[in-house]
Amino acid sequence: MFVQPQPGEIRLCERLSPVMMSAMTSLLLVLSVIVTGLYAGFMLTFLIAIMPGLAELTDEQFTAAMRRFNEKVPGPLFLVLFLGVVALPAAALLTGLGEHDEVAGPAIVGALVCAVAGHLITIAGNIPLNNALAQSEGGDDSAARKAFEPRWNTLHQVRTALALVACVLLAVAL
Repeated sequence: MFVQPQPGEIRLCERLSPVMMSAMTSLLLVLSVIVTGLYAGFMLTFLIAIMPGLAELTDEQFTAAMRRFNEKVPGPLFLVLFLGVVALPAAALLTGLGEHDEVAGPAIVGALVCAVAGHLITIAGNIPLNNALAQSEGGDDSAARKAFEPRWNTLHQVRTALALVACVLLAVAL
């Protein structure tokens, strides 16, 4: 997993011994896998269970349920997962600069690319759709659903796949 530092090599945290840095990087990678796995599982649950279940509801029931989900999901625990899938691998990458072997380093970078891409999809695609659905409350539920559901599901499929790939890449980096 790690390449031994070369004599005279500059390390990110000079005050910590190589053993401590290696242990810190390993801990950050383990936490990265756990948090990314939880996040990917959350996304997958929506993909394989929640959205198919909601698809069977009437327009009024569907839009009401999605509005409630969108109010409840962005809580503190979700924020820990949402931020953690980027922050933890980034920290693992930085603490292990010069230590990662030819597999771990690129795998962590790949996981970060997937996580950031998924977040961009969420911020640029899913959140605006959620906001539009919230603003349509009291209006035509059929039109609101048609404007929301197909696009939201497509974007969600992509970000779920990205989260799963990120998790696998982080596991490979271990």
